Amino acid sequence: MTEVDLKDLDTRLVSRFGSAAEGWLAGVPALAGRLASRWGFTPGEMFDSGASSVVLRCRWTDGTPAVLKLSPDDALLTKQLEMLRVFAPTGRVPAVLAADADAGAMMLEEIRPGTMAEDLPLPTLPGRWGDLLTALHSVAPPADWPWSLRGRFAESFARIGKRITEPAIAARIGPDTWQRAIERCERLLDTQADVVLLHGDLHLGNALDGGERGLIAIDPKACVGDPCFDAVDYVVSGAEHEGVEARCHTVANACGLDGDRLSAWSRVVAPMFAIAYLTQGGPEQALDELLALTS
Repeated sequence: MTEVDLKDLDTRLVSRFGSAAEGWLAGVPALAGRLASRWGFTPGEMFDSGASSVVLRCRWTDGTPAVLKLSPDDALLTKQLEMLRVFAPTGRVPAVLAADADAGAMMLEEIRPGTMAEDLPLPTLPGRWGDLLTALHSVAPPADWPWSLRGRFAESFARIGKRITEPAIAARIGPDTWQRAIERCERLLDTQADVVLLHGDLHLGNALDGGERGLIAIDPKACVGDPCFDAVDYVVSGAEHEGVEARCHTVANACGLDGDRLSAWSRVVAPMFAIAYLTQGGPEQALDELLALTS
């Protein structure tokens, strides 16, 4: 890990977990060393670490490439392990090679070539996305699965909704717009018919090229709900390309989804995407299209 990597990661982890994350991060090299001795791997460089974990490239003693994921939130990691294991029979999520939930650690296969879907040729994606959804949605929801799409949206609206008073966001997205998205979401949730086990966070950065295996989904937030939801992030990201409505038509056909419901879901998540664009400085033309969807 470089000093720059650590500073950036420290900021993200503290933002998520509070000041205790600083002490946890300082102990990561020692934790990785203990796990290397137990499991028999050589730790490598850090990569693709998010706001809730540290991710290291590794090699087993036989040279097999792998990925070590460490988190200060062992409950979160336990949940991720459960979700990966329920989708494991599809071959469309990374295989879990080793895990110690108490230590907040799991070892996963490294997906090769691993190119993110957003960097793959656009014309190939609808069909590949359809194949991925067919595989993931073939898994029957386990009995008493505790996470639902309704709960996922309740958390998202509560968390992201706190930001609509920020000046830069309030200037473009008002309380009426946010409330309209909530009401649209409730109507869709109330009219769910055929529900499936969803990946739950399937955007273009969470699907990797697995070569002959097709697209591989990472970091699932598995919940039960409308199958259209696993295509909506892909659809709304069309605002930077051919347009949301055009992509919606293409994706609905390729994935065998209800185009009207997929379009309706795109209007639910459009203000969330707009907030992300306002925060990160997304293209103004794409932002205008997203804001038009919120009306």
